[in-house]
Amino acid sequence: MKRIIRRMLLLAAVTSLLALGLTPIAAEAGPRSCENRVNNTVQKLLECVTVEGVREHQAAFQAAADAGGGIRASGTPGYDLSAAYVVERMEAAGYNVIIDEFDFDFFQVVGTPSFEQATPIPTSYIDGTDFDVMTFSGSGSTGTVPFTPVDLSLGDPSLSTSGCEAADFAGFTPGNIALVQRGACFFSDKAANAEAAGAAGVVVFNQGTPGREDLFFGTLGGPGVGIPVVSTSFGIGVALAEGATGSIDATTISETRTTVNVLAESVHGDPTNVVMAGAHLDSVPEGPGVQDNGSGSGALIEIAEQMAKVKPRNQVRFAWWGAEESGLVGSIDYVVNLTQEELDAISVYLNFDMIGSPNFVRFVYDGDGSDIAPTIAVPPESAVVEQLFLDYFDSQGLETEATVIGARSDHFAFCVSGIPCGGLFTGAEGIKTAEQVDIYGGVAGEQYDPCYHLACDTFDNISLEALDQNSDAAAFAILTFAQNTETLNGQKGKGNFSPQNQLKALD
Repeated sequence: MKRIIRRMLLLAAVTSLLALGLTPIAAEAGPRSCENRVNNTVQKLLECVTVEGVREHQAAFQAAADAGGGIRASGTPGYDLSAAYVVERMEAAGYNVIIDEFDFDFFQVVGTPSFEQATPIPTSYIDGTDFDVMTFSGSGSTGTVPFTPVDLSLGDPSLSTSGCEAADFAGFTPGNIALVQRGACFFSDKAANAEAAGAAGVVVFNQGTPGREDLFFGTLGGPGVGIPVVSTSFGIGVALAEGATGSIDATTISETRTTVNVLAESVHGDPTNVVMAGAHLDSVPEGPGVQDNGSGSGALIEIAEQMAKVKPRNQVRFAWWGAEESGLVGSIDYVVNLTQEELDAISVYLNFDMIGSPNFVRFVYDGDGSDIAPTIAVPPESAVVEQLFLDYFDSQGLETEATVIGARSDHFAFCVSGIPCGGLFTGAEGIKTAEQVDIYGGVAGEQYDPCYHLACDTFDNISLEALDQNSDAAAFAILTFAQNTETLNGQKGKGNFSPQNQLKALD
């Protein structure tokens, strides 16, 4: 029943898209010759996978965000509109579409929070610089009340167990703001104990040990706390502990919601030898996420549409993941609910999370760990995936750089489940070096994506050069493995459809 209801909601979202003038079943953006031909070679496919086609889908995501309050976070109307768009495009292209529903913990800060000291020195602290509303904080306005220190250890911060026990709040005056120090237990324990003692709000300041002095960004782990909780630096905490009054004001949404992954399977191909390619569809609650990750999601729609008439040797399964920004929830939920037989059927997983960063570097996941050791378990066959991307870029005369395979994006659950993995990335909050500028252009000393996780991650936040190059690389890898996984698992493909022969075809 849940899936039927969700399907109805997605269909309602399609109606909304039509009302916005976004026809879900739009004409293909490639050359006229692409409309009817079968793109069964990489040369044909790359002619038809165009940056204009990817941009068409990014425009749809921007419109979905605009109609959904400026964001496309899972559990919001903007995400439902985005998912509905993917469903319609994939069904129109002839894929078997699966709407995979799951629950997740949703959090959003609504409006602008405030954290102030009233006495002895009136100070308005700056959100994101001096303080942060902890993820899954409750809502509330404390009014101007005393900050009450709770079992602090300022002389030797390494000994801090502040707020970890209910007994720490003995004698606490209900209605005050609890001032607790980081250390020894979960933030959720400190917040729950403070709430039980009658605190109107909680300030968790950094511990004060080396590396734990500045503002930090914390989480309470999930919904449950009903009062506002903010984090701040050790220095601000010490100042408030000397006897101060002040206030916290934060409006948040912290609750469990339901959202979906969208998967599209090719009708043809061996279902016991599945090639998967995925990208997360959701944005953060701070912005529309048209680059992160409308770039990867848009590229997958374009590739899937241009491969729609191909009869691959292996089944191809495209995936658009929900709630990635909430902790890789959608992809993890999907993988852990697969049977062992279903896991064994997946020969490779390819991930495309941000492939058009404005100040880009062409990063390739380091499958063999030769440049950057992985931080998670990585199957040895992942080296084959890396090499395929390296060989492709080399054939195009394009330099690349290794990036770590870790727990940061949706490849994680596949890698640690023993499925060979790899992918492309063009950079997020990392800072571009002068050496990288010499290779890729751009601006040294600035983020790869200056709008990463911000409201300015709009349709214009893009490098068309990077998007074009990486969309082609993704198409090359997907079609190559769709026809031949011999280098991964010994399964031979159709004719001479080997990576080497496909690279020669591009010369």
